[in-house]
Amino acid sequence: MENIITSKDNSAIKLYRKLADSKKERYELGKFVLEGARLVGDAVNEGAELSHLLITESTTDKYENILSQVDLKKVRVIIISNELGIKISSTEKTQGIFAICDMPKKLSLSKFLNSGGRYIILHKLQDPGNVGMIIRTADAVGVNGVVLCESCDIFSPKVVRSTMGSIFRMPICWDMDIDDVLSVMDKQGIETLAAVVDSDAYDIKNYSFSKNCAVLIGNEGSGLDSDVIQKCNTPITIKMNGNINSLNAAMAAGIIMWELMK
Repeated sequence: MENIITSKDNSAIKLYRKLADSKKERYELGKFVLEGARLVGDAVNEGAELSHLLITESTTDKYENILSQVDLKKVRVIIISNELGIKISSTEKTQGIFAICDMPKKLSLSKFLNSGGRYIILHKLQDPGNVGMIIRTADAVGVNGVVLCESCDIFSPKVVRSTMGSIFRMPICWDMDIDDVLSVMDKQGIETLAAVVDSDAYDIKNYSFSKNCAVLIGNEGSGLDSDVIQKCNTPITIKMNGNINSLNAAMAAGIIMWELMK
């Protein structure tokens, strides 16, 4: 370990802030940031590759367990001042622990889908909280993988935080072209189901999901593009009561995944 770092101009601090603020920097360097004991602890437990671990001076004893698990030959452990921890934190009350993590190797879609299963495809979702919650729910119910097409950056701090650690457990394929995804799924015999708001679509409560299928969830405001719906095998919907005609994207995805995995 090193002396306590107090300067925001320290190279590790500057790197952390760049990665937290810039998608371009994240992808150029192949790294992203973590904040909080839950996320950092899950990263360590799941074998994620950390390059830096930053801990505030007042919490070193508190995170002794995490410190004992990291390989000090690979992970640079840095003690920072409490004030600096507050400055780099993106939460209202910092827990005093941060990390810089290597992005996992991106699998080809054909390898990703090789074993078949049930998947969620997110097309043009832009709310980080929704994307993170969907990944977390997919992990909870046992979905085989999540595919992101033209959606917000999965490695942004808000998405990562919203996954509550599921980003390290859930197989995820990101930055994919929707036409390529649908083409590969068709070739591999994976049924594609478009989640729509349409009374003529199949009610998910009565639909028999196949062992190899994927549900597409569209943009929070406009849903799936009409041409994407047409390219899918089957439209499905959540039948609703009263005057309710739509649900939050994460809520709708959660209901669909529950039925999908029953």
